[in-house]
Amino acid sequence: MSKRFIIYTAEDLAAHKTASSCWVSRQGKVYDVTSFLHDHPGGDDYILKYAGEDINIVMKDKDEHDHSDSAYEMLEEYVIGRLGTGATTVSDDWEATDDFHPDDTDEVQDFEKNQFLDLRKPLLRQVWEANWSKAYYLQQVHQPRHLAEPARFFGPDILEFNTRTVWYVVPLFWGPIATYLFFRSALQWTVLLPSLAVQPVLPWKALYMIPTISYGKTLACFFVGNLIWTLLEYLFHRFLFHIDYLLPDHPAFLTLHFLMHGVHHYLPMDRLRLVMPPALFFTLQTPMTRLAHLLFPPAMANGIISGAFTFYILYDCMHYALHHTRLPAYLREMKKYHLAHHYKNFDLGFGVTSKIWDIVFNTLLPV
Repeated sequence: MSKRFIIYTAEDLAAHKTASSCWVSRQGKVYDVTSFLHDHPGGDDYILKYAGEDINIVMKDKDEHDHSDSAYEMLEEYVIGRLGTGATTVSDDWEATDDFHPDDTDEVQDFEKNQFLDLRKPLLRQVWEANWSKAYYLQQVHQPRHLAEPARFFGPDILEFNTRTVWYVVPLFWGPIATYLFFRSALQWTVLLPSLAVQPVLPWKALYMIPTISYGKTLACFFVGNLIWTLLEYLFHRFLFHIDYLLPDHPAFLTLHFLMHGVHHYLPMDRLRLVMPPALFFTLQTPMTRLAHLLFPPAMANGIISGAFTFYILYDCMHYALHHTRLPAYLREMKKYHLAHHYKNFDLGFGVTSKIWDIVFNTLLPV
């Protein structure tokens, strides 16, 4: 038996159907019979005819090719894993309703059926020690589960605490920063300020002397930042969080994917993992804000960043609301749209605050 008994999907199996990589399955097990092709008594063409498929019926068919008990015993020498369940909950038939509230997942039954993650135990170590193929991981992580209480990532409480973020942390942490950058921008349009590293504290008394035109310039940059954020929201969601198909098939990369966004699709109603922890957004914003300062003068850059940060706050709070709050008409429509991204088609519908970039880039999800 292989030391690493991997769980594969039917797609994994079907991808290996050549003489250089020939897999078959029987009774749920997956076999790599590439090295046996030239030794097969019936010739390699016979195996290649059924490569990438289940061979249980054909092996029993005496009209096709009679197999002895020893043939079945020999086959076990080539086992490399097993086929996982193909059961799915995401479906094109899913319809959004105003009162949508999914039933809680039976943790015991879910693990026995899928052999994916045991929701009764800390999740992160299970992903790190994964015995699934990437295809099986992606298939399962995009099938939502639901728990009454947040799932655990870590065993120790001190580590677990840092994986949970209540929604109001976002405006409390980033709101003052966005406000500071707005007024710094307005001052920089008026007077020459030392760099942030030299003098981080603003001369607040000087705010009363800022002319209206400086505020006007900052507001213009602020609105540009709003627009830029809506594009970044789409690009991050589509090309970073949903990097699924370019993801290397290795537990380290699966773990990183799970931490960044996979867990949100796996547990979409987990109220403590719906907004980004400050450390994660700090990491994402760092190259973007540095780029802004490379491209624009300080006053303009800070105004744009202030607007982008403000819309980020709106984005994360709205994202939480779309999963958990009764909403006015426009937000109810966006709630249906976003939940369809989770329950109908996760390859479309990347916009959270609006559909504008889904329309521009042809990824609009019909709801």
